[in-house]
Amino acid sequence: MNLYFRLFWLFIWRVRYCQSIGFLGTSRIDYRALPFDCDINLHVTNSRYPAFMDLARTYMLAEMGFLKRFIKLKWMPIVNAAEFTYIKDIKPFTKFDIETKLVGWDEKYFYIEQRFISKHTLHCIVHVRGVFVCKGKQVPIDMMVKEVGFKGPVPELPPEVVKWKQFLQLKKEVNT
Repeated sequence: MNLYFRLFWLFIWRVRYCQSIGFLGTSRIDYRALPFDCDINLHVTNSRYPAFMDLARTYMLAEMGFLKRFIKLKWMPIVNAAEFTYIKDIKPFTKFDIETKLVGWDEKYFYIEQRFISKHTLHCIVHVRGVFVCKGKQVPIDMMVKEVGFKGPVPELPPEVVKWKQFLQLKKEVNT
């Protein structure tokens, strides 16, 4: 129920009054860790991080100015893979920000970095690989980039994302 309220609040209030960022800009949204976000260890439970991240990525699209357009086009974002590094737990009632940014793309996927931060403390860093789909088919990355009007050079993927991408390919090869 908590996340439905946060999603409702995101669409009704936050998206209306969000800042404007560039295609490669960093989006920031703040939350507070409520007791029902936490587990018996009295910190935000691992399953809550992806839910917060979904909300933050939606907010990033709104800040970029693409959310309404992508909804109209019926483009739905799909996460293909995610890599989490938990650094320091988030305790109940802690106010934290989620910083979200597009770090690059290749011929098939886009890559996003998301950071959970409170008072200059990094709690978690996550890399997400995803695509947009429409009517069950993947929207080509070059079509997405063209739709948003990005004309700059493709940013070079950070080294940790390159290594993670290689690791995902190795896992795929070993398991097929």
